[in-house]
Amino acid sequence: MNCMAFPSCKRVPHQSEAGFTLIELMIVVAVVAILAAIAVPSYQEQVRKSRRAQAKSDLVEYAQMAERYFTVNNSYVGFALPTTQSPREGGTARYVLALNPAATATTFTITATAQGPQADDRCGNLSVTSTGAKGHTGSVPLSDCW
Repeated sequence: MNCMAFPSCKRVPHQSEAGFTLIELMIVVAVVAILAAIAVPSYQEQVRKSRRAQAKSDLVEYAQMAERYFTVNNSYVGFALPTTQSPREGGTARYVLALNPAATATTFTITATAQGPQADDRCGNLSVTSTGAKGHTGSVPLSDCW
């Protein structure tokens, strides 16, 4: 366009667009929110699963210790757990371990009661008995927890 012929015409230097529009920014925020809504619960479930694995390992190890005690003493009476929390390395207890009910001459049951955020675990509390029977208080199948 020739601005010389029109006095009211003003030349505007060529401007390149830079940055994002508000709608583009809102789309990005929405996508990030959707991804976070999916990723965070999945991550939390994996953390609970790893803590559950540690508790299962502790239960099985202590059941083996009880069996060794029985081999020597011909009774489970007097057997005591070496620690009452899982993980035993210290830090925050995710499970409280106990002989519940107390060991008798021929039976024991070791329970791991979930604590704090671990109480939201879908498997609930875990247990193992002198017969090797494994249990849980959650609403999912036993095979999903053990």
